[in-house]
Amino acid sequence: MAGNNGGPQNPLGDGGANIHQWMFVQKAFWEHLGIVDGKEDNEDGTIFRETFVRAGAYIMGKRMFEEGKPNWPQDLFKADVYVLTHEKRAPWIQKGTTTFYFINDGIESALEKAKQSAKGKDIRIQGGVATIQQFINAGLVDDFCIHLTPILLGCGKRLFENIDKVKSDIEIAEVISSNLTTHIKYTLTNK
Repeated sequence: MAGNNGGPQNPLGDGGANIHQWMFVQKAFWEHLGIVDGKEDNEDGTIFRETFVRAGAYIMGKRMFEEGKPNWPQDLFKADVYVLTHEKRAPWIQKGTTTFYFINDGIESALEKAKQSAKGKDIRIQGGVATIQQFINAGLVDDFCIHLTPILLGCGKRLFENIDKVKSDIEIAEVISSNLTTHIKYTLTNK
């Protein structure tokens, strides 16, 4: 999911930014940012649009926030974002509709706050790896989509490492392929 040596100057680690190349060529990505750009408007763009339309709130870990903050444009998420951290911190209100809230009392608290913000829409658990793993292991993920990009990182952070396979069953719900990525949608059921 990310290469080694990640940080604000090297988001997603060595070679990790290439994971998102499928998205950066899409008109849908640039439209979301209010910019007219992008070369393609295909099934990848449709998935991008659908994902952002369905999202009512986001949850992410502190490391993802720290790597992304210097690189993200204002109001990228266009919804409330709950950042898991151990520190107490005032919300960061961006121009537009994105506010980052810093949650230091656990994943269940972040999820409850995100549910209130989402108003019935999806809650997207963005990452990083450890954050997603915590939610899966706690049985708090219903479905997810992996955008499998033909990039060989060689080493780094693995999404399914440390997952308690005894707790959940996973099933493929849909597979959508394009020339730059394969989107695999899964459903999870708790045992």
